[in-house]
Amino acid sequence: MSQAGLESRGAVFTRREVVEFILDLVGYTINRPLWNSSLLEPSCGNGDFVLPAVERLMTSWTRMEHPIPARRLARCIRAIELHQVTFEETRARVSHALCSAGISEADAAALTECWLVHGDFLLTDHLPPTYEFVVGNPPYVRQELIPDALVSEYRARYETVFDRADLYVPFIERSVKLLSPEGKLGIICADRWIKNRYGGPLRRLLTEQFQLHIYVDMVGTPAFHSDVIAYPGIFVIGREKTGKTRVARRPTIKSCSLARLTHSILDHKAPDSGGPVNEISRIPLGTQPWILNPSEEFTLVRRLERDFLPLENAACKVGIGVATGADKAFVGPYDEIDVEDDRKLPLVTTRDIQSGDVRWQGLGVVNPFRNTGGLVPLSEYPRLNRYLDERRADLMARHISRKTPSNWYRTIDRIYLALATIPKLLIPDIKGEAHIVYEGGRFYPHHNLYYITSRKWELEALQAILLSGIAKLFVSAYSTRMRGGYLRFQAQYLRRIRIPCRSSVPDSTASLLVEAAASRDTDTCNVAVAELYQLTLAERALIAPSPTLQHPGP
Repeated sequence: MSQAGLESRGAVFTRREVVEFILDLVGYTINRPLWNSSLLEPSCGNGDFVLPAVERLMTSWTRMEHPIPARRLARCIRAIELHQVTFEETRARVSHALCSAGISEADAAALTECWLVHGDFLLTDHLPPTYEFVVGNPPYVRQELIPDALVSEYRARYETVFDRADLYVPFIERSVKLLSPEGKLGIICADRWIKNRYGGPLRRLLTEQFQLHIYVDMVGTPAFHSDVIAYPGIFVIGREKTGKTRVARRPTIKSCSLARLTHSILDHKAPDSGGPVNEISRIPLGTQPWILNPSEEFTLVRRLERDFLPLENAACKVGIGVATGADKAFVGPYDEIDVEDDRKLPLVTTRDIQSGDVRWQGLGVVNPFRNTGGLVPLSEYPRLNRYLDERRADLMARHISRKTPSNWYRTIDRIYLALATIPKLLIPDIKGEAHIVYEGGRFYPHHNLYYITSRKWELEALQAILLSGIAKLFVSAYSTRMRGGYLRFQAQYLRRIRIPCRSSVPDSTASLLVEAAASRDTDTCNVAVAELYQLTLAERALIAPSPTLQHPGP
């Protein structure tokens, strides 16, 4: 990683206006005695944060009536960077900034040597115990891109490295633990962790021991010098418990606008109703998702959560299709997969359901599992044995095969034959709108499709409910948005959808819903759903579906 390129090491560079905004929000300002404070930047990159911080420190220091010697500023800043070339370049920039501020070359060299640390913030042991300010933009690196041994070390050191947590999650954990009693952390990072599963342990840590003072939703703003897939937010966190969180949304990225917003956020008076800043009285405790943009939609979500059952408590099941770990080996044109007939299944993918119906394009998946569990003996299936042996090298290269060599020919997920034969609703992962497709029980879903089955509900009736806007309402509340405004219709969010018990729904209403789904009659569907959920006129308007539901995009 110390030699890697920009993308693989998660380097995203922050605009100067946003950096100044964050420094203002945490209170690292020139009217304070910054020479008595300590600031940490955990991943300084090209110096986006540390250089403005140095400038502010120099201004504050030169304003002293009797300035202390420059070398006594050694404790004021720590900036850590892993990438070797970037570290050297940033060290030169910091040294130049100090000399430009009137510091002698010798003192500049001494301060730079003390301030800049080459290493991995998550593994660096020799740091001062606390800081008054921690600021920055932690790296965006998925766990899959990090060597297994390093992930294991991170897991041993940090309680928040859970599931598939991105690297910025343990960065936040260590940063807050380094705060002094009145210290502030100010960061800009992806907002996925505030809602999704892997952010649960971090949310628990923060709600139990710290306080989210400020959240600024940066969706759709040019906060960085390059585009990012996930939307960012600014988080100001401290140890001091205040009880309330100030929230602002999508500011204009101009210095004057951000200065005015800073004043509004930090104002001691309660925010004006309808102004640019709101207040949240309480953030959910524990691992519960944080909803930091309260709205009329979210009020409706809370009401439906109170009055109706979660999807899986209403005789439904949510799952995801098969991940093989080697689609080139396991997936191909059904008729060309040369294995025994009972060792392959027709496979449905997102491309097959783009029209809103299943239009199978002929793919199949190899099934190496017995119906009762466990892998089939290859000796009993000569064609399957030959087919897999021809692809043995690719299959053995997978982590799951190296871990258990005797099971080298299994798919990552077990294949359950019964799933192919039962009706289900299919839902693609990433969409701008809810895209719910009925499949009558002929195909096995691929890994990028989620599915819903039910023991009691007519699936066409359930399809109509979800197409009405109910699904998007809940997923919008809990899912983080991707670039382009797309939502993640993942199992963790689908399970939050509330529906009535089937026994409480008149058969006439269920039949009406079935007909509405079959004909794509969204008006009839909305009327029936409004009655089911006892929606007011205002609530009906909140879930009214977009016309694009009838003609889903790619």
